[in-house]
Amino acid sequence: MAADTERQEISVIDSSLLEFCPKDVAMMWLQATDLPKEVYKHLAYYVPKIYCTGPNPSILDDNLIVQHVLLGPLEWYLCGEDPGLGFPKLEQANKSSDLCGRVFKVGEPTYSCRDCAVDPTCVLCMDCFLGSIHQGHRYRMTTSGGGGFCDCGDAEAWRKGIHCQKHDPGMSGTAEEDPLSHLSEDMIARTYNIVAIMFKYAVDMLIWEKESELPLGLEPLDKGDTYYCMLFNDEVHTYEQVILTLKKAVNCTHKEAVGYATAVDREGRRAVRCGDYQFCEQAKSVIMRTPGRQTKPLKVQVMHSSVVAHQCFSLRLLTWLSQVIGYSDGLRRIVCQVGLQEGQEGENSSLVDTLMLNDSKLWKGARNVYHQLFMSSLLMDMKYKKLFAVRFTENYERLQNDFVNDDHDREFSVTDLSLQMFTVPSLARMLVMDHDLMSIIIRTFMDHLKCKDAHGRFQFERYTTAQAFKFRRVQSLIGDLKYILISKPPEWTDKSRQKFLEGFENFLELLKCMQGMDPVTRQVGQHIEMEPEWEAAFTLQMKLTHVISMIQEWCASDELVLIEAYKKCLNVLIQCHSGFADGEQPITLSMCGHSVDTIRYCVSQEKVSIHLPVSRLLAGLHALLSKTEVAYKYPELLPLSELSPPMLIEHPLRCLVLSAQVHAGMWRRNGFSLVNQVYYYHNVKCRVEMFDKDLTMLQAGASMMDPNHFLMILLSRFELYQLFSIPEYGKKFAAEAANKDIVQQNNILIEEMLHLIIMIVGERFVPGVGQVSAADEIEREIIHQLCIRPMAHSELVKTLPEDENKETGMENVIERVASFKKPGLTGKGLYVLKPDCAKRFSLYFHHYSRAEQSKAEEGQRKLKRQNSSDTALPPPVPPPFCTLFASLVNILQSDVLLSILRTVLQWALEPNSYAWSESMLQRVLHLIGMALQEENQQMEINYEENGESFNFTQKVSRPGDAPENSPSILTMLETLQNTPSLEAHKEMIKWILKTFNTIKKLRERSPTSPLTEMDRNLMEENCTFKDKVERKRKAEIARLRREKIMAQMSEMQRHFINENKELFQQTLEEPDTSTSLLTDASSAVSNAALVALGPDQTKVTEKRQVVICILCQEEQDIKVDTRAMVLSSFVQRSTVMSKNRKRIIQDPENYDPLFMHPDLAYGTHTGSCGHTMHAQCWQRYFEAVLLKEQRRQHRTRGHTSYDVEHGEFLCPLCECISNAVVPLVPSPRILFSSDSQNSSEHSSLSRWLRSVSQLITSLHIFHEKNNKSDNQLANSPESKDVQLPDNFKTDINFKSIYSDSIKEMLTIFGLVVYKVGLKVNPNEQDPRVPILCWGTCAYTIQSIEQTLVDEDKPLFSHLPCRQEDCLASLTRFSAAHWTVSPLPVVQKHFVRLLAALVPDEKAEKSPCILDIDMFHLLVSLILAFPAVHCQDILGFSVHTGDLYLFHLVTMAHIVQILLTSLPEENTMDQEISSTEEEVAVAALYNILRRHTKSALKERSSGWHLWHNLKAGILPFLRCSALFFHYLSGVPPPAELRVHGPNHFEHLCRYLSLPTNLIDLFRINSDATDPLIQRWCTITEIDSYLKNENIAISYPRELNRLIELPNDYSALINQASAFLCPKSGDKSRTPTLCLVCGATLCSQSYCCQTKLEGDDAGEDVGACTAHSFICGAGVGIFLRVRECQILLLAGKTKGCFYPPPYLDDYGETDQGLRRGNPLHLCRERYKKLEKLWQQHSITEEIGHAQEANQTLAGIDWQQL
Repeated sequence: MAADTERQEISVIDSSLLEFCPKDVAMMWLQATDLPKEVYKHLAYYVPKIYCTGPNPSILDDNLIVQHVLLGPLEWYLCGEDPGLGFPKLEQANKSSDLCGRVFKVGEPTYSCRDCAVDPTCVLCMDCFLGSIHQGHRYRMTTSGGGGFCDCGDAEAWRKGIHCQKHDPGMSGTAEEDPLSHLSEDMIARTYNIVAIMFKYAVDMLIWEKESELPLGLEPLDKGDTYYCMLFNDEVHTYEQVILTLKKAVNCTHKEAVGYATAVDREGRRAVRCGDYQFCEQAKSVIMRTPGRQTKPLKVQVMHSSVVAHQCFSLRLLTWLSQVIGYSDGLRRIVCQVGLQEGQEGENSSLVDTLMLNDSKLWKGARNVYHQLFMSSLLMDMKYKKLFAVRFTENYERLQNDFVNDDHDREFSVTDLSLQMFTVPSLARMLVMDHDLMSIIIRTFMDHLKCKDAHGRFQFERYTTAQAFKFRRVQSLIGDLKYILISKPPEWTDKSRQKFLEGFENFLELLKCMQGMDPVTRQVGQHIEMEPEWEAAFTLQMKLTHVISMIQEWCASDELVLIEAYKKCLNVLIQCHSGFADGEQPITLSMCGHSVDTIRYCVSQEKVSIHLPVSRLLAGLHALLSKTEVAYKYPELLPLSELSPPMLIEHPLRCLVLSAQVHAGMWRRNGFSLVNQVYYYHNVKCRVEMFDKDLTMLQAGASMMDPNHFLMILLSRFELYQLFSIPEYGKKFAAEAANKDIVQQNNILIEEMLHLIIMIVGERFVPGVGQVSAADEIEREIIHQLCIRPMAHSELVKTLPEDENKETGMENVIERVASFKKPGLTGKGLYVLKPDCAKRFSLYFHHYSRAEQSKAEEGQRKLKRQNSSDTALPPPVPPPFCTLFASLVNILQSDVLLSILRTVLQWALEPNSYAWSESMLQRVLHLIGMALQEENQQMEINYEENGESFNFTQKVSRPGDAPENSPSILTMLETLQNTPSLEAHKEMIKWILKTFNTIKKLRERSPTSPLTEMDRNLMEENCTFKDKVERKRKAEIARLRREKIMAQMSEMQRHFINENKELFQQTLEEPDTSTSLLTDASSAVSNAALVALGPDQTKVTEKRQVVICILCQEEQDIKVDTRAMVLSSFVQRSTVMSKNRKRIIQDPENYDPLFMHPDLAYGTHTGSCGHTMHAQCWQRYFEAVLLKEQRRQHRTRGHTSYDVEHGEFLCPLCECISNAVVPLVPSPRILFSSDSQNSSEHSSLSRWLRSVSQLITSLHIFHEKNNKSDNQLANSPESKDVQLPDNFKTDINFKSIYSDSIKEMLTIFGLVVYKVGLKVNPNEQDPRVPILCWGTCAYTIQSIEQTLVDEDKPLFSHLPCRQEDCLASLTRFSAAHWTVSPLPVVQKHFVRLLAALVPDEKAEKSPCILDIDMFHLLVSLILAFPAVHCQDILGFSVHTGDLYLFHLVTMAHIVQILLTSLPEENTMDQEISSTEEEVAVAALYNILRRHTKSALKERSSGWHLWHNLKAGILPFLRCSALFFHYLSGVPPPAELRVHGPNHFEHLCRYLSLPTNLIDLFRINSDATDPLIQRWCTITEIDSYLKNENIAISYPRELNRLIELPNDYSALINQASAFLCPKSGDKSRTPTLCLVCGATLCSQSYCCQTKLEGDDAGEDVGACTAHSFICGAGVGIFLRVRECQILLLAGKTKGCFYPPPYLDDYGETDQGLRRGNPLHLCRERYKKLEKLWQQHSITEEIGHAQEANQTLAGIDWQQL
């Protein structure tokens, strides 16, 4: 339960506890003869008294009473004086440690240097990192899961940069010193006594199992009958199950149950009921009976209150010990001594052993506390860390057994401490050498995998759920094995060799159990019924991959170890192959005059396994023999002569054949399990120790065999022997119709076999196989990946295998082969292959999948065509083989291979022969190319010796043996070159023939006169010239063909136009049917006359507007009497421009929105995608959507990207989210303001105000008459004297001007704006409907104007069409809406609005002018005025009313600005001469000072006043210009369409304002003087001027998202210090609101709450609740630990968005998986900010959810 609720549970503390004196008790203890008895007596009395005072005994952990009564005496006793003096003395005497030892909190940032750290587990805290040399290195940043500590100062953790500046020991060195030397003997004795007693007390109580009794000496005098029902945590039951169970068992509310569940999960246990035994037992029985779906019930115990009290204090005591030892290393040493001291029971009787061995029995909170004590004591003292590691190792098997049988995560288990010991190189080596740790780990691991078949192999076929759970937990042992292998011994001794080899033998036993596990047999006829379990075996393989690699590295570091390991591995492999024949029949294969004895084995018929770890380990060791040259130094010590190559290659070859047959579709009836196995076999996660090692083993075996024998065995295993050994067999076989599918399968198998031969001979980039380094291998991998396409850093890393330190080695070589292309505003940075590296491309790179090979081939051919070179892709020149593998090249000139090549080429030449494939031919050509490259290379190497060992050219020139007189390979190639059907291979054949001729000429020359460079160049030039001529001829043919096609198309166009002249003529005469809804009349009117309002308003004749319905595609004129056209739109509440997010609408039903406050706390924004529809078409479309969603809810969960219940839908064309449609109407000002204008229009503001005042008086009379009955009027004496003036019009018929369709849509959209703006149910009669319509118009205009200013764009030229159409339609809708509203309502609004500026006794009280947003007021007055003016037949026109209303509001805004928005004067910027404007504004300011009784500060500078006034009023004028432009249709002058000088003056002229705004006051002084006095003398003004209230200053600053730090680690550090505001614990998902900067506890039960006004609804998460307070339901959050942006809109919509933090490679790192340093990208953050400012968050979420349906499964309201 939340902390504040828990504190209310505390009962009143006994007053005697406050009078307790800890000093007296400590003095008594010092004199006691039996100290343990006295201490226990004290605890027995006081612990229950303190901890058993409320329903929850654990909430007093940090209470002062505990410190005063229980811990105070301990501290006095330990110090021998006041602990407030004693502990600082200890701290001062203590030598500062060279080790940091900071224990990480959950979520705290940690840093590991990739250059200097011994392994990735070596980390620094943020402070140490910032003060270290590693800041400039390649480092990795992650967040801690809690529990580890900073390794700064640990010499074994870092290769260099051991200390940061803070922990640098300097010149003093780090000599060992006894920490007890700083303590007096008395203190040592006292500390030892009290620590021994209290440590034992705590351990005894924590492992105490009796529920109602206490250990001897702790029994309370008054036991009582108070019990607690304690519920314990497990990792089996869910939150929901626990909450449901508690609600049934203890009859609590949902909120209380959530609190209990949260506390149980956090602390490990919680008291859920307090009372007598029967009362608690009843709750226990209910909880035990309600297990939910799990068979295992919740763990619950009824415990006496005194037992619980002592256990709670025991935890507090261990925490106190952890704090105390921080004062002195001597105290730490004593705690270590006490903890590891053997007890009377003998072995495993120390307190530390006791705690460790009972770890799985303790609850989560107890485990965490004692683990922290071990971390701060045993693991921080190097001497006792070693002793503790020994105890840990001796108990290792039992601890791991307990962990495997437990259900808590490893982070809560003592076994997790292995990381802190096994990663220390010296400790790990000591434990391996002296305590057989390696063997212990392997034996323990194997003991848990007891499911084996008859051959002793692991069997995972029928793994139960419990066994699978156990297997997942036991995998952590492999991690421990990896830890101890991280650091190889610097020097080997006989003992170290012996111990490692013993561990190696155990490891071989493990691999032996894996050799051949999960065998498969091909399903024939019927599909497999149930997919077999395969994941467990591959998981085991993946987990062991790095371990196998590390063991090979250990072997390679010592020659004797390598030799012995090789022998042992070979012996185990022989054991696995015992009975090699395995019942198979021996056969003899003969081909090309060669024969070999082997066995009959068909992969497609027999059992075969993909798991061969022993064979693969031997392959790795064999390559190491070559790499380390041990094979050449000590051949007599190696059993190389005894090796049986057929045995070595048999199982790896079967595995590769299996993979080929799966690709050929022969195993499709075996289901997806086998497909997945083959996929992972080649996948980068497994291939290093699977596929790659199988290839190495084949190379090793083939290098020791006759190549012809090897190839015959290869053909046999691929089941292709007959096809190539028997002439004409293939033709006969293919001729039979029944064999069509088999022929197709055989084709793929031939391709795969040829590919395998290419790999065996060509893949030499393994150190030991070829003469290359590891860097060369990585370089080649990168080149071939970038040949597919340019890749981002993260994509490239994923394609490369990682070592045990999660390093690929890419950074060391990437600059040599690739160039980095930086990202733009979106996307990622990409690596692009350097052009000179393309020549190293190998088409049959062994790590390519078929799809990747195809893409790479296409890309390279395209690149060659762009460079105008031939498109042949010859094999690159390979590096030479190492001596041990040198004989592999003979495969290329072996008789069997030549026969295979000749056979395939013969098939290609003979049209009626075997059904060959082009891929087959391509591989044959590649092999020939490889052989030519090899011969060329060997000739250059052996030229001086005139070596004839490799003579491929001679062999391919000879005719074939069978059939007789068959053409040579060379002849067949020359024939194929001219075959039209093989055009794609022509370039490759040409390259082969050219290379053949070059080698031939080389051989024809004598050794003394080799081919000169000039001759070679001449040959190449001649060939190149021929190629160029041929390419030029082809290009000319292509050009002529293109010209012919273009001429035909041109002729067809001309013919079509001539036939349809009338149609084209009509098109030219038709009006503009563009989607833009506003007609630009600027061409018809001169700029000088452009005025947007007033009697002098520019007359604009509105053109015919035609729009097209996106649903029915019909055109429609925009007229008042036609069918309504509507614009798809989205209306939303907004706080984007808010200056006061604390202001909320408390009571929406009674809220008065007439006056918008200048802080714009809440507004209603309308946006649109710009797509138009007929109103009827839209209604039919929406009804269809509604029906579809109603049906969907019966089948699946409702669609989340839109909510039809709230009127939402997707635009039919662009799928933008919408919830309303704006009706398109002509400009209402032209319709309702066509009355003639006369000269009296130009009189004055005062006359117009008098006229309006008279009109308002008439309205009051008219409304009173209408509101009273005739009888009331007759009896009313006042009514007889009241008469309406002659010019008052009582009969209004303007409403009939719109068609019923348009009126309906005006009403519907008005109701949507009302419903969304106030969050209330629709009510057509509510008088606030027109107010909300005017408000959304004003707010939307203000929002767009601010965006234009922020983007530094001109006012009228850079609006997108969708915004242009939205503003035009929204403004005209707002101006027309009064025609569908009750006239008295709108008139009443106008009267109240005008009364805010001009006093009216009968109007309601108005706010002061500083509490009114003047633009909202202007829009409302202008749009409401026609409703008043329509009843005045002899007064001023609407145009005049617009002008004077605008002048009046402008003057009020000027006063607003002068009262609130003047900063301190800066004389540096002031100009010397004063202009007319400056003098006038200074005079006006003095008038304001006089009216406010000098509350305004005195200002001497008219320049500053005028400068600030212009800046403050400019946004208002810009918004007004937009408003009147769309209202009247008068186009803006050209000067307002661009940036330029005199922008302010042009704006004033367009708005019919004097450029000296103060002239408004001078010209209308008779009217404005009394108004100014009234505005300034309102009491609220005085409170603003005295700073009692904070006024909004102008211009309002544009709201921005919060400032983020440049370095992401600063955010992580900030979040790690964040505590949940309700539970007080570390938040698991701290989330930052980017709008206001608040940090929230997201995705947690503890912070769920109900929304304001939604008491009946479900609880929502912290982010959702905050978004309704801060963003009116829209939120932008940064999930700090995931580095992920969260966008929310309402309770049901959300999506994740890329964060603005990028690494050095231009990529985001969502989830912090890669750990690269992240820095803020300002451009991307600006893009996110723009998304928010333009109210596009909801639209972005809608598009994201439509594109990714998985987002629908996320319960967004819980975040």
